[in-house]
Amino acid sequence: MLFASVVASPKLLLQLCVSTLHFIFCALSKVCNWTAGSSKAAKSAVSSLERKVSQGTVRDAATPTSVNYHFTRKCNYKCGFCFHTAKTSFVLPLEEAERGLKLLKESGMEKINFSGGEPFLHDKGDFLGKLVQYCKVDLQLPSVSIVSNGSMIKEKWFQKYGDYLDILAISCDSFDEATNQLIGRAQGRKSHIDNLYKIRNWCKQYKVAFKINSVINTFNSDEDMTEHIVELNPVRWKVFQCLLIDGENAGETALREAERFVISDEQFQDFLNRHSSVSCLVPESNEKMRNSYLILDEYMRFLDCRQGRKDPSKSILDVGVKEAICFSGFDEKMFLKRGGKYVWSKADMKLEW
Repeated sequence: MLFASVVASPKLLLQLCVSTLHFIFCALSKVCNWTAGSSKAAKSAVSSLERKVSQGTVRDAATPTSVNYHFTRKCNYKCGFCFHTAKTSFVLPLEEAERGLKLLKESGMEKINFSGGEPFLHDKGDFLGKLVQYCKVDLQLPSVSIVSNGSMIKEKWFQKYGDYLDILAISCDSFDEATNQLIGRAQGRKSHIDNLYKIRNWCKQYKVAFKINSVINTFNSDEDMTEHIVELNPVRWKVFQCLLIDGENAGETALREAERFVISDEQFQDFLNRHSSVSCLVPESNEKMRNSYLILDEYMRFLDCRQGRKDPSKSILDVGVKEAICFSGFDEKMFLKRGGKYVWSKADMKLEW
């Protein structure tokens, strides 16, 4: 009777199949449920999981050792290639953000990187400072870092929160002010480069490891930045290849049109070759950027960038870290290959100023 009902009802049959698959996954210690989405995404997820089951390769969810938390999308700059644009102005309440960070720590997080948007913009940097302090004091994380454009940072922030910060990365794409204006990495007539040097000196004074991030694009791919990088002496110089993300800086719904900023792999390699003498340079190609980073958005959802867009998981605040991370697109092998296994803190750095 039950069998006849199942055969007669495609809905019941589908439910039975889903239940059976769930039982198999649990038996293999795979705690990962999929949520309703587009039919294409759902079919892809089911096919992938079925293939892993048949091959016996299903394993526990990845460990979120290093997480990039973009808690705000708002920014005071207008970089033309930006791939995390101000599509919303939402920021979690401090208590909820701290609850999510605690969940990540309990799941194995050792390093947190706060980014945006511009993370110093919200509440004049005080919200960010409280998160940094919470991660270092309450969660006892080995490494706490920030990526900023530097325009909103004041020395009093270092005086209040500098002891809790391990690494500060400042984005700088050119050492020519006109080029920065073309890119959109500027605010009025303020000198982005002068500000970069000022922050570097504050990092030295308050014992915060100083990094530089640069996005290589059509406007700066021919530039030689060696002299300035050597003078600034960052612990790392991350060099990113301009990346297109549908819905962010490409496509009909995007707030940016970054196609004119895109360079070829050959152009990117030429830039790397030109700066091969810079020992602190760490290149990040498009391939590495898509799947070797754990990105958490303003709702604390992991973002899967493998298909050239940002597909969000459910929030870790709603379903927990283990379930959400299954849909992050995170590739642990690529993460380890690019040196992700190292969790840097200023205690590990030789800050020779």
